[in-house]
Amino acid sequence: MSGAVIIGVGPGIGRSVALRFAREGLPVVLVARSEAVLRSVAGEVEAAGATAVPLTADSTRETELRSVLDRAADRLGAPDVVVHNAALVRPDAVGELSAAQLVETWAVNVGGAYVAAGHVLPGMAQRGSGTFLVTGGMPEPKPGYVSLSLGKAGLRTLVEVLDLAYGPSGVHVASVTPDGDVVVGTALDPDVIAEEYWRLHAQAKGSWEREVVLGPGGSGPGGSGPGGSGPGGSGKPHSRPERP
Repeated sequence: MSGAVIIGVGPGIGRSVALRFAREGLPVVLVARSEAVLRSVAGEVEAAGATAVPLTADSTRETELRSVLDRAADRLGAPDVVVHNAALVRPDAVGELSAAQLVETWAVNVGGAYVAAGHVLPGMAQRGSGTFLVTGGMPEPKPGYVSLSLGKAGLRTLVEVLDLAYGPSGVHVASVTPDGDVVVGTALDPDVIAEEYWRLHAQAKGSWEREVVLGPGGSGPGGSGPGGSGPGGSGKPHSRPERP
């Protein structure tokens, strides 16, 4: 048996992604620091008819994250898809954070994805199949969100590097980037965003995309409008092909 691993499960995108994969019948491993959130989302996954495996871990602690990924594989087998959704979203300007604090935000926004990828992608490449997805953001940097801008830029580069390294072996690496505030009942509803994770996972290899940007300024799921007002940036939805 295999399924989906969601790292960074919260009440927003993480929950919606878990439920989207559960509706397809995939067992779902839920990874988060909050036991209360894990219990709540696990109950919803099971109500949707899928197996839920809630595991508590801090994605910034390498040994802890690797251990939880091993436990997930012991329970369900090698995963079909891994989603990294952990992020530290807070406003900050240049000079407000110390260098040590900036490194701490980087560990949340980039470090967990780096560790998870290094742990699971070699096995996916050996099998010749698998999907590794991350939640992107900040397609345009914002001076009021310096640490998040830097982190999401690093995450975008990580996705490109992983695609170059593992894409030829049959591993689909991609990001879903909400370009604006994620709010229930809007164009950037978590359930709308979650649909893109499933779509990317289900894509045929010849149609793989590496980055999907969703926002209110274009013809995609974000609809049409002048652009987002939140930390996401300019609201210019597009899909970036995996390769030329």
